[in-house]
Amino acid sequence: MSSQVAARRDLRVAASRSAPTKNKELQKLPFLKDTPAAEREALFIQKLQQCMVLFDFVQDPLSDLKWKEVKRSALNELVEYVTQNRGVITDNIYAEAVQMFAVNLFRSLPPSSNPSGAEFDPEEDEPTLEAAWPHLQLVYEFFLRFVESPDFLPNAAKRYIDQTFVLQLLELFDSEDPRERDFLKTILHRIYGKFLGLRAYIRKQVNNLFYSFIYETEHHNGIAELLEILGSIINGFALPLKEEHRIFLLKVLLPLHKVKSLSVYHPQLAYCMVQFLEKDPTLTEQVVMGLLKFWPKVHSPKEVMFLNELEEILDVIEPNEFHKVMIPLFKQLAKCVSSPHFQVAERALYFWNNEYILSLVSDNVTEILPIMFSSLYGTKQHWNKTIHGLIYNALKLFMEMNQKLFDSCTQQFKTELQKEREKQKQRDMVWAKIHGIACINPQFGSFARDFGMDMSSELLFNSGFGAANEFTGIGSLADGKERPKQQFRVSVEAETGAVTPVVHSAKAKANPKLSVIDCAEAESIDMQS
Repeated sequence: MSSQVAARRDLRVAASRSAPTKNKELQKLPFLKDTPAAEREALFIQKLQQCMVLFDFVQDPLSDLKWKEVKRSALNELVEYVTQNRGVITDNIYAEAVQMFAVNLFRSLPPSSNPSGAEFDPEEDEPTLEAAWPHLQLVYEFFLRFVESPDFLPNAAKRYIDQTFVLQLLELFDSEDPRERDFLKTILHRIYGKFLGLRAYIRKQVNNLFYSFIYETEHHNGIAELLEILGSIINGFALPLKEEHRIFLLKVLLPLHKVKSLSVYHPQLAYCMVQFLEKDPTLTEQVVMGLLKFWPKVHSPKEVMFLNELEEILDVIEPNEFHKVMIPLFKQLAKCVSSPHFQVAERALYFWNNEYILSLVSDNVTEILPIMFSSLYGTKQHWNKTIHGLIYNALKLFMEMNQKLFDSCTQQFKTELQKEREKQKQRDMVWAKIHGIACINPQFGSFARDFGMDMSSELLFNSGFGAANEFTGIGSLADGKERPKQQFRVSVEAETGAVTPVVHSAKAKANPKLSVIDCAEAESIDMQS
């Protein structure tokens, strides 16, 4: 238990990289509410400057407790003051407020102490928490209230909240503390809404961050939060969409599906994709084909995520767009239905519980049913019983849509199945002939013994050189008993593979029921035609 506590403490203190201020003695200042109105602005600025003092929460968390409490009280008072009063944000306040925020929060983040990618489970793995959070939380709270205040004027603040400020803010999104990322998400969204001149720059820098994540590092803690911001931004895009936004969809959002840590941010990513399609349905074909391009081959949990997203897309798809993608889409869906992983098959079969998807399928059943039928009919032997009920439900729905087509597909499936059986039988016969030819080779016995091959195969004499073939073999039985080599002669029917003893040695005469397997178990066989 003590080791777990120590490990948890190490995680907490690993997050801070701010150098403490040398002179940390703070004087407790009067309350703003008890100060005459004429002196409040000066006191407000004085308290903001006081909150720029940084303390050590890592090496010695118990140091300077008195001064830490003074700063915490001052921050609490500033949050309350900005929230409850009007006309308190004057021109002189902007520079000090932004400076206080920057001094406290713009810092170097430590290397990640949690596993990256698909190994990290937010529900199981404990996140690294910021050691200085008692102060940082209040700084974030103050700045958020400051930006959201009715008194806040973007034209006055744009001298201080500029591109450099935004770039440093974006760097903090890689923080491992989810509480910090949640504040950053809200603050960046407010800045995007209030500062029109920074919107294009914010989108560009977010794109660059995504490019780095997809093609270089594949590790970033704030992808989900950034996608959540973009979800609301996409919702406000004007029509027709700019080429910049189309490129963002095709070159950023779609490739995000191939990163191994998709599970961490997939809900937010799927929401962005659906938002784009609701804005511009003509993008549906490119999006669906892009999803099929990145469809996982051997990662079943990821397949389930893709199926979830695909259903969300089909919920908003227009019939004319559905017709463009239904063939490749249902070919992939047929593969999922046939998957031995029951969660993949189950999720794919749930599509037949969606009324809107069923209406689309019904309108195009003549093209969709032939694609899906073999997968549905052939999966009736699935090992999971839950799948059986879902398959019968899907088959029943197809039967109700078009009984005649269903019967035709059933007959065609049985014909194809019979052809496949015949093909397999022919394939087996060909291999049997090859095996028989190999057995005739004088070196087969020693080769089979050296490599541990089974010489008692019923296919040993199943060769085919004509309607009836006779072979003579010389060998000794492999039962461990000392005996001289014995001679045997067999006849092999090429079409049926039947083996019939023709002439046996003295042992055969004594025992007419001697089977060919007795001969096949010889240690070494010298076949002579």
